[in-house]
Amino acid sequence: MNARSVNAEYSQLLAPIDDFLHCATPKAWLDEARKPERLPVLLVDHANCEMKAAMSAHSLVRRYCLPREQRKLLPNLDFYKSLDALPEKGEVLGKQTQTADNRRVFDELAKNDLLVKMVRLIQEELHHFEQVLEIMESRHVPYSTLSASRYARGMLAHVRTFEPAAIVDRLIIGAYIEARSCERFARLAPFLDEELSRFYVSLLRSEARHYQDYLTLARDYAGACIADRIAFFGEQEAALIQSPDPLFRFHSGVPGSSAQGGR
Repeated sequence: MNARSVNAEYSQLLAPIDDFLHCATPKAWLDEARKPERLPVLLVDHANCEMKAAMSAHSLVRRYCLPREQRKLLPNLDFYKSLDALPEKGEVLGKQTQTADNRRVFDELAKNDLLVKMVRLIQEELHHFEQVLEIMESRHVPYSTLSASRYARGMLAHVRTFEPAAIVDRLIIGAYIEARSCERFARLAPFLDEELSRFYVSLLRSEARHYQDYLTLARDYAGACIADRIAFFGEQEAALIQSPDPLFRFHSGVPGSSAQGGR
């Protein structure tokens, strides 16, 4: 595939994301992100974001795919790394145990579209996490403690407290986080060195699919039009992205004059 066809493919991927998001990444954030001294913070926070995405998806599976008394049957995150290929059915989890009672649990899981999409997402996010760690190691960037930005917390504050509204809101938020990640990978790539630029471009396809999966699931769980709720979270997300932010992170807003990049 030549460069022109690659660029055309990624422009096609980004078009619906640009339409979905209520604002583009501000130039002030890009100007800050392209500074060489900001790279360690970007890489550490990127690694954190990949792990948090996997953990959030795993939490959705635990909370919404099984009754409380059966959640202990789900494997931990390490299990997903051991799968040889992306599962077509949730019943891959049945490899973990084969008792008759548990077999019925996994048969039920296999019917759940949330599980199928989330298992695939978990695998990909864990793989991306390990890729970022490898890049950090090659550049002698330590995986140090880094405080989280206000971004996800700012949107989760608006999640409704009753079901199915709560899961619908969480899935919509997941869609915005994945879409923003994809948009920032694309915006950052031209300003990075060749290795990082290639890596960020390589992430676009999966991140674009993740946001679509979250939106599809949100609509399925709602069973009704959720356009107003999607628009509401779009406004909240844009406000966080466009307003001054005291911390510089991968999903932070406009860097203030004293924006911190460390812990």
